[in-house]
Formats: sequence, C-alpha cells, structure tokens
Amino acid sequence: MSSLPMILVLHGPNLDRLGRREPELYGDKSLKDVNAMIVDRAATLDVGVTMRQSNHEGQLIDWLYEAEDEGVEGVILNAAGFTHTSVALRDAIAAVNVPVIEVHLTNTAKREDFRQRSLIAPVCTGTISGFGVNSYLLALDAASRFEER
Repeated sequence: MSSLPMILVLHGPNLDRLGRREPELYGDKSLKDVNAMIVDRAATLDVGVTMRQSNHEGQLIDWLYEAEDEGVEGVILNAAGFTHTSVALRDAIAAVNVPVIEVHLTNTAKREDFRQRSLIAPVCTGTISGFGVNSYLLALDAASRFEER
C-alpha cells in the first residue's frame, strides 16, 4: 500500500485571527474551522495534509525548505500581507522544487492598490483568490492533481 501524497498548507500572518479580524472581509470561520474543512476535503481526495500558521516570515521560509527536503507533493500558501512585501519569501518559493499555489480569501484585485500586486505570484504554480475559505478547498483540489502534470 502506497502512502498518500502530502500537501502542506501554510497560513501566513494574521490568519490565526480569522473569524475575529474583519469578518466582513474574511468571514466568520476561525482558522480551526478552515483547517477542519481542509482535512475533510483531503480525505475525499485521498491526499494527506499538514497545516501550519505563522506570523513570522522566516518561519514560513523554513517550512518551504522543509517541504522540499521531506518530499511534499505541493504547498498551498496564503502569505497574507507578505504577498505584497516579501522578496525573501518570493525567493524561497523560487528556490524550492515544489509546486506552490498562492491562495487568498479575498479578491486582491478588488482591494487597495498595494494589495493588487503580488511579489510571489510569478514564482507560484497558480493563484486562487476571492472565494473565501473555499479558496483553500479549490487549491487543494488542484494540488491533489499535481502528480498528473
């Protein structure tokens, strides 16, 4: 019996405040709720998932490198505010030989000017945004098919 393909889900800064932080933008589901939804969907897709959250840029970078070292099949990354500011995170994504899907709960193209530019999008496999917590589930659907490329 072969092991399940593993997908790493990385939640960036302030996502630990989901459900409390600006619910009119980000919804009323907590990060715990979102992670439970991801686990449920992963079970239907026959993939394993590991989820981690950090408010620290360097921690996210370390986890990307670990993902490559551990043979993770793909990464779903909501870099949150680091999307628009972090050259270091962009360089780490470019450096790993692991497909990365950029995820956002809101449609960043409809947000403030500074949120409309993603530094990481050019080095990600794809971007899913604007579907609320379902953005994660859509990304998981896509990540479960990486082996088909």
